[in-house]
Amino acid sequence: MERVLTAKGTATRRRILEGAAELLRRNGTAGVSLDLICKDTGSSKSQLFHYFPEGRAELFAAIAAFEADRVISDQQPHIDDLSTAESWRAWRAAVIARYVEIGRYCPVNALVVELSRTGPVAEGIVVDMQTRWHRLMTQAVARLQASGGGCRDVEPEAAASVVLAAVQGGASIYQATGDFVHLERALDGVLSYVGVA
Repeated sequence: MERVLTAKGTATRRRILEGAAELLRRNGTAGVSLDLICKDTGSSKSQLFHYFPEGRAELFAAIAAFEADRVISDQQPHIDDLSTAESWRAWRAAVIARYVEIGRYCPVNALVVELSRTGPVAEGIVVDMQTRWHRLMTQAVARLQASGGGCRDVEPEAAASVVLAAVQGGASIYQATGDFVHLERALDGVLSYVGVA
């Protein structure tokens, strides 16, 4: 049976989760301890274990779910309305703006590189997020083609794979170098590939 939290309990759990996710993006899993999470979030160990009774594994699985939702929500509302060249360009601008806002600490990389290795639950969350994102982008390319736009000979599933690889690859290079140019060019390549450049 799932526990029901009070409004205060929900807020406390979210504060711990957001703080731990931020810490993980900055330090990687090796640089995240329960003590450091407590210190950074102003929480006690008893609070941490109250909201995450299984400790580190449960907390990392919760961070994986949090970051997976964030990967998709960061692209909203654009991802649900990619049916015109203008909407694809707006999506590209939103992705770039989001990376400018969050800096070099990327939720996609936190998921794929760090959290997927913390256990089978987190790994499953990462796989589910990739599958969901791929499905959404496949639908987006199909919508674009159905509206008469884009390149008709591009397979929507293949295009979705290109999108995911471009965003994740460009974000990885940005995270390593601090230079946006690779992410921008990768997304420009996506727009060309789907026929809306």
